Amino acid sequence: MLQIEVPAGEFWDEKSNQFVNTKATTLTLEHSLVSLSKWESKWCKPFLTKEEKTTAEILDYIKCMTLTQNVDPNIYMALSNDNIEQIKNYINHPHTATTIKEDPSAPKTHEVITSELIYYWMIALNVPVEFQKWHLNRLLTLIKVCNVKNAPPKKMSQRQLMSRNAALNAARRQKLHSKG
Repeated sequence: MLQIEVPAGEFWDEKSNQFVNTKATTLTLEHSLVSLSKWESKWCKPFLTKEEKTTAEILDYIKCMTLTQNVDPNIYMALSNDNIEQIKNYINHPHTATTIKEDPSAPKTHEVITSELIYYWMIALNVPVEFQKWHLNRLLTLIKVCNVKNAPPKKMSQRQLMSRNAALNAARRQKLHSKG
């Protein structure tokens, strides 16, 4: 959860052709599966892509992240560059100590990740629905951990098998004081 202080400000609203004043406000934000789902249901496109988002899409995602009740809609126009940077850092932060090494030999998937796909993974892995409120990066890491732990053991290559057997035989010979 992130709390940011949005300073009081004045800006020009092109729609109403007048200046708008906003009060200093504290916003509580949460980058979660719930936020992602709200945004995707409004925009009808995946959020987790490399495609650049428009300013309107970014501001709307921040609205979807907002947990604070009864926020003046104009407050989002008063976000400072520092506020936006804080939000970006919060979204990109892993929020976990767990790291998973990617297998370079694993096939690369170009599957588009949407909120429904993440919900499917949660259901398939028996991840409780309450975890939808976790930081999204932490939830995705948990899903990866579940996949790694549920995967069958990887088979050894012929070279690895021969090397392991040679090491085991050498250890046995040394223990039993034998030449083979």
